[in-house]
Amino acid sequence: MEYQEAKEKFISTWGSLGSLWGINKAMAQIQALLFISTKPLSMEEIMEELKISRGNTSMNLRQLMDWAIVTKVLVSGERKEFFTTEKDVQELARIIAKERSRREIRPVIKVLEDVSSIEDDGTEKTKELIKQTKALNLLTQDLDTLMNKMVNQKQNWLTKSVMKLMK
Repeated sequence: MEYQEAKEKFISTWGSLGSLWGINKAMAQIQALLFISTKPLSMEEIMEELKISRGNTSMNLRQLMDWAIVTKVLVSGERKEFFTTEKDVQELARIIAKERSRREIRPVIKVLEDVSSIEDDGTEKTKELIKQTKALNLLTQDLDTLMNKMVNQKQNWLTKSVMKLMK
């Protein structure tokens, strides 16, 4: 397989996997392109390489920057904006895990806390709702705590954490 074919296959596959992780295909493809790029890329270079519109590129770059996965880079002598992504796979996984916790898990914990704290009117259905939502809330909080402990480990946190779990 030649470089261009391998590059296209990687970007395409990464884009397809994006939907499994809760992000859109273009967003994942932009991150994949930046991930394998040897230099920061301009919006125009990203648009040309991925054959996507300016609006789509701009919107997805903004979202990737909100996630702290992509950053703007100043290139000396250039007026255009350039973009790059985290190249360290461990650090990238740490950033994504931290953001997913903030955006997805913590709001669920808040809802479970609200629902499980309803007034117990003594009925069986109310008791069951409180019991089950409290149990789910505790499990979700434990998982969030575990993920936060892993996220706060800097060097090789994923590998070290998995190895500890396997022992």
